[in-house]
Amino acid sequence: MLSQFTRMMKAEGLPELAIRTFSSYYEALKKGEKGMIPDADIRPPSTESLIRYEDLSSQDISRYLKKIAVIKLNGGLGTSMGLSRAKSLLPVKGNMTFLDIIVRHVLALRSGSGYEIQLMFMNSFATEKDTLKYLEKYPDLMNQELPATFVQNKYPRVKEEDLTPMDSKDKTQNWNPPGHGDIYTILSSTGLLQEMINKGYRYAFVSNSDNLGATVDPRIAAYMEEHQVPFIMEVCDRLEMDKKGGHLAEDHEGQLLLREVAQCPQEDIDSFQDIEKYKFFNTNNLWIDLQALDWHLITGEGMMNLPLIINPKEAEGKKVFQIETAMGAAISSFSGAKALVVPRERFAPVKTTNDLLAVWSDAYELNDQYQIQLRRGLYKSPYIELDKRYYNDISAMQKRFPHIPSLAGCKELIVTGDITFGEEVICDGRVNISSSTPHTIRNKFYTGTIELE
Repeated sequence: MLSQFTRMMKAEGLPELAIRTFSSYYEALKKGEKGMIPDADIRPPSTESLIRYEDLSSQDISRYLKKIAVIKLNGGLGTSMGLSRAKSLLPVKGNMTFLDIIVRHVLALRSGSGYEIQLMFMNSFATEKDTLKYLEKYPDLMNQELPATFVQNKYPRVKEEDLTPMDSKDKTQNWNPPGHGDIYTILSSTGLLQEMINKGYRYAFVSNSDNLGATVDPRIAAYMEEHQVPFIMEVCDRLEMDKKGGHLAEDHEGQLLLREVAQCPQEDIDSFQDIEKYKFFNTNNLWIDLQALDWHLITGEGMMNLPLIINPKEAEGKKVFQIETAMGAAISSFSGAKALVVPRERFAPVKTTNDLLAVWSDAYELNDQYQIQLRRGLYKSPYIELDKRYYNDISAMQKRFPHIPSLAGCKELIVTGDITFGEEVICDGRVNISSSTPHTIRNKFYTGTIELE
């Protein structure tokens, strides 16, 4: 059966390394491996494995910028918000998109430091064309010494009933993204890793393009060099709203690891969601010593054997397995890896329309270095819960928010019903607005519970 998959992948022009990597995961699937990490095998991370953001050097270490290559994961289409092209093309501050803010941040760093920090986007086959077209407005980026974009691989979907390839007439249904763990395979198979090293770049800062809090901080690279740390994962304190997401742990030898919910046995779910026990989650902001990565790949014959994630899905009414890996799971592959506990402002992803409204609002500000930050005096974003019946996609949001309410003083905003926000709406403290009929509000100060008539 494996030969069917390899033929498919060769026909698509996928590199040999990607085929070998998929094959190793497929063989593990055939053996019945589910990639599970039971509670009995792990424990919360020890203090020796943690670094505190406030303890990083406060000295001027801008010289480390010349050693950093920035990689943004940009493969998502934002289909959950009704988008059909690269999610990073969504306007998030005025007319500026994620891509605008990311690029302008790096260009501002270049201008201020004199160092040519490199910026690259790891796209999927679905986002490469749109991204390249949009980036034409930034010729300085398109003419940098490293390519501005590269495209991740794809894996064949596996039918659950007999572990054969999905064989739909709609060819797009036969493939799935391999997860962002594919970044190591791509960097190796394309020669990009060696090119970065040859051009003098020592560290890669990798993060999601929809997380505008993930800005370049050379102090982290300075810490890695001073303490000879090969890999750093930025983590945040888990809150109740984070309990279903992956968490940081370590094995009984003290090696850090990442456990996703798909890797947790059902009987351990309560422990998995215990935020007092497992206190930290992965922001997906990673710092990688490129020379350490190169050595690791050489010893692994080009492969990064990450923990397997089997993601059960349904495609055209058929149950399938998607073979995936998470790039953060590489923390278990590097001896001496550390976790850096960072403030919440370095984690501001836009995964839902609730998140989008928060970033649209004055709860977040964009400074002159194109860094998105919580407004002065705020230590966390307001909790927002919009009625999914009316605010579930971007077109609905644009229709119902022709003007963005002020949320600078808002701790919680819950909206129930079809409510359109006009000009000069201010929400303060905990606000719960509901209406049983379509309603437009404007020129109002809201606090507490409001039932519109």
